[in-house]
Amino acid sequence: FISVTLSPEEAGGAGGYNNSKAWRRRSCWRKWKQLSRLQRSVILFLVAFLAVCGVISYASMGEPWKGLTDKSLDDQRPEPEIPALKLANPVVLPAPQKADANLGEHPELSPQKLPKPPRARRGPSHLQIKPPWRDVRLKAQHDTSRAVEEPVQTNREEKTEKSVISWRGAVIEPDQSTEPPSSKIKEPEKPSSVEAEGQKEPVPLNDRQRAVIEAFRHAWKGYKDFAWGHDELKPLSKSYSEWFGLGLTLIDALDTMWILGLKEEFEEARKWVADNLVFDKNVDVNLFESTIRILGGLLSTYHLSGDSLFLEKAKDIGNRLMPAFKTPSKVPYSDVNIGRGTAHPPRWTSDSTVAEVTSIQLEFRELSRLTGEEKFQ
Repeated sequence: FISVTLSPEEAGGAGGYNNSKAWRRRSCWRKWKQLSRLQRSVILFLVAFLAVCGVISYASMGEPWKGLTDKSLDDQRPEPEIPALKLANPVVLPAPQKADANLGEHPELSPQKLPKPPRARRGPSHLQIKPPWRDVRLKAQHDTSRAVEEPVQTNREEKTEKSVISWRGAVIEPDQSTEPPSSKIKEPEKPSSVEAEGQKEPVPLNDRQRAVIEAFRHAWKGYKDFAWGHDELKPLSKSYSEWFGLGLTLIDALDTMWILGLKEEFEEARKWVADNLVFDKNVDVNLFESTIRILGGLLSTYHLSGDSLFLEKAKDIGNRLMPAFKTPSKVPYSDVNIGRGTAHPPRWTSDSTVAEVTSIQLEFRELSRLTGEEKFQ
């Protein structure tokens, strides 16, 4: 049998246009049936995939396109002019004033006579230890700044009530119900003397606090028995490992023992710091780790106990870490030899980690505040 397929035109045009459409549909369906099941599955999958992608694209791009279209229409639309309409709160920017505009009213406020205000002190009063070298200077600066700030405060209050601050079209007026914050420098509180014994009577401990203390005692006992004076304890093998050879775990735990009230353990660790903690060693240390663990641990313990031993040790390690900052770009090296006073990049690269070298400001600035040596900050 021979199957011959003729188009409607070849067949004499019978049926006209409708027969032509029917013939095309039958031809497409016949070709579709000739495909294998795998080919039909692949075609159906591609069609479904393209449909899903089209829906997702429309959902994600529809809103931005609509916003851009609305924005362009709004820009082209002219704004009606209403001559009788006036803004209730017009946007007003305060006129710029020269720095010496008020010197005529207050001649004593000349730049040569303005004293430098003392730096604001942070933290609880019982943890604020005033450096001995700043006692006299703070008192003199406070007396002069107090006399200068009083006339300036009156002038600032008058300007604040009249000023209107504008930011990108939003008008913000000063609240009349509340007083503006005072810019007077409060008299610094006298730091209370931190003694070895607590100033307040001990508060009875609850079960959770006792559990925390016992957990620390358990860990401390393992360190004391198997890794005393070393950097880290290896609890499974009951041995120790060294990183810098400077008793990192012991220095880390000093402030914790003081806070937990473990005075006996604290005194044992203090004795080790006084007798055995020596930084004159030919050893390379990491600047970041040494700062946050050794320098930070000593400074926090000094703030809690008031013992000058920890400040002296902190100053010693701070001086030995300073060679790391002697670089052309002032970005410090990551490693420094605290015995030889030399610094270098890490062994595995020539760069410094930004997360390390930019997060050591707290300890060095506090060391500068306590010792009076500005080189640290």
